[in-house]
Amino acid sequence: MSLPPAALRMAEVSGAEALWLVEGSSFGRLVYPQRGQTLVRPARHVWEYGRLIVRAPVQGAVVPEVVTYQVDEIRVVAGTGWTVTLSGPTEVITDADKAAHHQRTLAGWTHGPHDTVLRMLPQTVSGFRLSRVET
Repeated sequence: MSLPPAALRMAEVSGAEALWLVEGSSFGRLVYPQRGQTLVRPARHVWEYGRLIVRAPVQGAVVPEVVTYQVDEIRVVAGTGWTVTLSGPTEVITDADKAAHHQRTLAGWTHGPHDTVLRMLPQTVSGFRLSRVET
């Protein structure tokens, strides 16, 4: 005899809690348009002085002024976790010392022209906690 599966639920969290979740993680996805497509690239990040610093395998020249960044920790089997999406103006960090610091402290996937460090000021933040509702 098997039991019916528990219902899954998404509950919205406050912006402050969503930022707290992002601050406690280090892996996400950079989402941006390029040549009529939406590209998604793996990225590492750190929260620093109210800004999100992102190291991603993208060419700095093609990063638009506004990007989206998605972070989550989902336990698929348990049906629990959280997901956060941030969006806002983004700039390539061109200061050589600052870029080198973040390249040392944030693991990357590539080196060379497709290894860029970005600074984002999130203007929109949305987050959800994922849970199971036992019936």
